[in-house]
Amino acid sequence: MDEEIISDRRRFLSTAAMSVITARLGVLGSWGKLMARTTLQLSTEGELPSLGSATGWLNSPPLTPASLRGKVVLVQFWTYTCINWLRTLPYVRAWAEKYKNQGLVVIGAHTPEFPFEKNVDNVRRAAKYMKIDYPIAIDSDYAIWRAFNNEYWPALYFVDAQGQIRHHEFGEGNYDQSEMILQRLLAEAGAHGLGDELVSVAPRGVEVAADWATLKSPENYVGYQRTEGFASPGGVSLDKRHVYTAPAQLARNHWALVGDWTVGRQALSLNAAGGRIAYAFHARDLHLVMGPAARGTSVRMRVRIDGQPPGASHGVDLDAQGNGAVTEQRLHQLIRQPKPILDRRFEIELLDPGVEAFAFTFG
Repeated sequence: MDEEIISDRRRFLSTAAMSVITARLGVLGSWGKLMARTTLQLSTEGELPSLGSATGWLNSPPLTPASLRGKVVLVQFWTYTCINWLRTLPYVRAWAEKYKNQGLVVIGAHTPEFPFEKNVDNVRRAAKYMKIDYPIAIDSDYAIWRAFNNEYWPALYFVDAQGQIRHHEFGEGNYDQSEMILQRLLAEAGAHGLGDELVSVAPRGVEVAADWATLKSPENYVGYQRTEGFASPGGVSLDKRHVYTAPAQLARNHWALVGDWTVGRQALSLNAAGGRIAYAFHARDLHLVMGPAARGTSVRMRVRIDGQPPGASHGVDLDAQGNGAVTEQRLHQLIRQPKPILDRRFEIELLDPGVEAFAFTFG
């Protein structure tokens, strides 16, 4: 199940660039928006499945299809380290706020990808930090995921006031169309005063849309089960301590380790201080999903890009000298570089042992 889910998530980096082309219907003007609304074709895709298999709820008591009858419901599958989901969040959060008094209920079904995302405290902390105050169904057993026959993070399901799924949207983009569908379903349910205006968002940090025009590095997991482009001499030693070295040169989208690491199926674990990860990439943004192996501990990090402190290219989790600390299990934005976007060599040094790293993502 996990391998299949991961493979499906990876598809978005190859399709998202196309979705951006059609994502913002606002360029069509008010007449274009009116035409888009009137020509939207919505079908019936089945009833809203039971949510009773949730292992817990945040921001709400348990919700059921019966208790939601008469409301328009938007269900989004997410997992808190997914960069594709993070870039949709400003829109979903804005829709939840704008239409909450018009009959819309947004539900985030949190279905974890990595083991630490099953920890409800981690999800609660992430939701608070990201200002998510709509209901969250904890789906750690994938039961809601299976009930929807879902295959993607992120995925949106649009449910009308009669409890029928009328539309779905997978991946990033098509935000104007999605909001128009919400407006149409709310109007069908009897909401008044919706107007024609669509939300305007100003994303910051990791929520900013990718620079698709310059993105040439795909997501890559660093556990041996799914990784690609590993370039340390001698290859990987599975599930055991090994001292690695890195080649002087790395081809684009190849990576290497330096120091005493254990490479597991899903993650890397650093056994001794001073371990490094080097990665040759081509993108505006570089993120790394990682965290301390022991709760409550902190691992100092230092980042270099082409051998130098990142300066103006540092991400939100570093200062300009490339210094930061890993204190939580989450996605860390390490590089956001200004143009020109070129092939770069990224290197992170962990000054303390005890970090686990899971995946690189780019934007």
